[in-house]
Amino acid sequence: MPRIPVVSEKDAGLLTKLVYRYARKRFGAVPEPFAVVAHRPALMRASGIHEMLVEKAIKHLPVNVAELAQYRTAVRLGCSWCVDFGTMLQKHHGLDIDRLKNIDDYATSELFTRQERLALAYADAMSGTPVAVTDEQVAELEREFGRPGLIELTYLIGLENQRARVNSALDITDQGFTSGDACRVPQAG
Repeated sequence: MPRIPVVSEKDAGLLTKLVYRYARKRFGAVPEPFAVVAHRPALMRASGIHEMLVEKAIKHLPVNVAELAQYRTAVRLGCSWCVDFGTMLQKHHGLDIDRLKNIDDYATSELFTRQERLALAYADAMSGTPVAVTDEQVAELEREFGRPGLIELTYLIGLENQRARVNSALDITDQGFTSGDACRVPQAG
């Protein structure tokens, strides 16, 4: 149970109800972070618009790399909601979610490609306190993904840091996206 209760459908304004309907159609359930932030509808709308724009803006980074880097960030920061939701998204993208059990061994595991290992190490470096990113690491990532891909990767990891920290502060925990009906809902393209 989050530290701040969700805004129920009956207490929601018209626009929030529309956001909830869209979220249920797309994800099978209303993501709890949205339902908590709905106490400030303007922030809920801003967050939703931002998320949709970011999703459309990622064009250079391979989906598997983007999803794994965000997942690793969620694991590092201990955000069970983000881990749950991120697993569902990977499943919807047709990625191998069984290998996520080995995420802590990514550096030596053959389950992860070179590109994935580079991105996962970057997620670790960006998610630590203090941030431990090196010039060499950035140069290697730019060679691997190009400057646009590097910027996308950096932005996604930073965004996942924000999500995970907000969810952790508000005690928003896993919602059952990977075990409940939500995971069976096909994601809208």
